[in-house]
Amino acid sequence: MAPAPRPRTTTRDPGELARRLTAWLGTRLPGAKATGVTVPASNGMSSETLLFELEHPRPPVRACALRLAADPAAYTVFPEYDMVRQYRTLRLVAEHSDVPVPRVLWLEEDPGPLGAPFFVMEAVAGRVPPDVMPYTYEGSWLHAASDGDRERLEAATLGVLARLHDQVPVAEAGFLAPPGEGDPLRRHVSAQRAYYAWVVDGLARSPLIEAAFERLERMWPRDPGDPVLNWGDARIGNVVYDGFEPVAVLDWEMAAPAPREVDLGWTVYLHRFFQDLTVGSGQRGLPELLRRDRVEARYARLTGHTPRDMDFYTLYAALRHAIVMLRIAYRQAYFGEVAVPADPDALILHHDTLRAMVRGDYWDRVDRGD
Repeated sequence: MAPAPRPRTTTRDPGELARRLTAWLGTRLPGAKATGVTVPASNGMSSETLLFELEHPRPPVRACALRLAADPAAYTVFPEYDMVRQYRTLRLVAEHSDVPVPRVLWLEEDPGPLGAPFFVMEAVAGRVPPDVMPYTYEGSWLHAASDGDRERLEAATLGVLARLHDQVPVAEAGFLAPPGEGDPLRRHVSAQRAYYAWVVDGLARSPLIEAAFERLERMWPRDPGDPVLNWGDARIGNVVYDGFEPVAVLDWEMAAPAPREVDLGWTVYLHRFFQDLTVGSGQRGLPELLRRDRVEARYARLTGHTPRDMDFYTLYAALRHAIVMLRIAYRQAYFGEVAVPADPDALILHHDTLRAMVRGDYWDRVDRGD
């Protein structure tokens, strides 16, 4: 797999945002100003993050982060950006668990002040495994760490996931349930089908994604088990670390009640995505980090729940990621950054991996070191 050109992550003017943010802060904390407003280089293509310093004699915190819904005119990655949902999720996790999440300060539902709804939270100091270039590449701080330090990071991160699943009462997370009928897993997958339909509306469909949905149906778990609150985007690239210990768990926009294995499959596969990308570039990467067998065994020790049907859930993770990748590629085409090829499956960066999962031989290849 060759890396695609880095797509743009914002169409907004940081200077204009800073001016409007200061005006809004004055309505919440008279006399307050926002200084040093920056858009992180690691900003994603979903909700946008602004970092700023809060100047006031008695601020709730000094360093703040603002999570802003995507500009609806900028060919968004997802059809909806519910900032109230994210704000409530952070409060729910903070209230019912010891999972480290940033403290939320204010919620603004009116799109008027900044052009879209947003919320403000504390900014937590630390470092995050980068997506660009991926943390699996030589030169990243995680690649340069010792085997023992990476082991500490893996163990601590899976501990966070286990505590989230065990501590937060799923009954309190009903507002996160996808619409529709059936058990939580069926509703979760149905929501992904609806997302895919939105992505390809008026555009070329992906035969590979549709084959993956068909394969999922043939592999459907007999007993998905009781749902828990899933983080949704459960990967180390969404964690702030102090040294190798998690101090803030970020990006809750995909949170939902679902089987535990939905999060576990995402954790395992998203690392494999970066690892496969790294090997494809001619580097060794970090093949021992977040190995599927180790993740499953550690999670079982932490929770007493032995993960089941992980072939299904890792395929599901790769499928979900493929839909996002297809939307991002179509977004790049919209902005003139890439051309759409005759085969839309070629737009999916990990199409070879997903195809191997649909065939059922991907994990055999990984075990052989292919």
